[in-house]
Amino acid sequence: MGREFSLQEALKLAIKAEKDSMDFYRKAASVAKNERTRKVFELLANEEVGHLKSFFDHYKGGEFGDITSYMNSPADTKNPTYMKLEKAISEEMVEQKALELALVEEKECIGQYTQFAKDMVDPGVRSVFERVVKETQGHYDLIESEYAHIMAMVHESDQDIYVRE
Repeated sequence: MGREFSLQEALKLAIKAEKDSMDFYRKAASVAKNERTRKVFELLANEEVGHLKSFFDHYKGGEFGDITSYMNSPADTKNPTYMKLEKAISEEMVEQKALELALVEEKECIGQYTQFAKDMVDPGVRSVFERVVKETQGHYDLIESEYAHIMAMVHESDQDIYVRE
């Protein structure tokens, strides 16, 4: 059985998740050797900043301090996904592993934020969660496309070339 979250609890979890994602993408971008993949990670990090700000605007707690200080605070290096990224860096599998980790994380966020949106009574906050779900699905699709590209799979833009009649 699922746990019910209050508005503020949901926002607090979302803020932490977005900060962790931002830090993950910034770190992945800083070590990516593939220029295109690096740009994807930078784009994702910047979009996570927007999500973080959207949730922060509705959050009433004070434990994060101000938004700028929180965004500039050190990454949570004990976060399991961040730790897996550090391991991938040491194994020279940065792009592939980082993209795989990102796919899992984005899918989890879609599920959690979808549930939060359903549970929100405040229509303004519900719309924030609904918008972020759509944007996060866009992140997932972008990551999936980049993963196919770096793994030398048939990219969706090339699929028509390989279709036989």
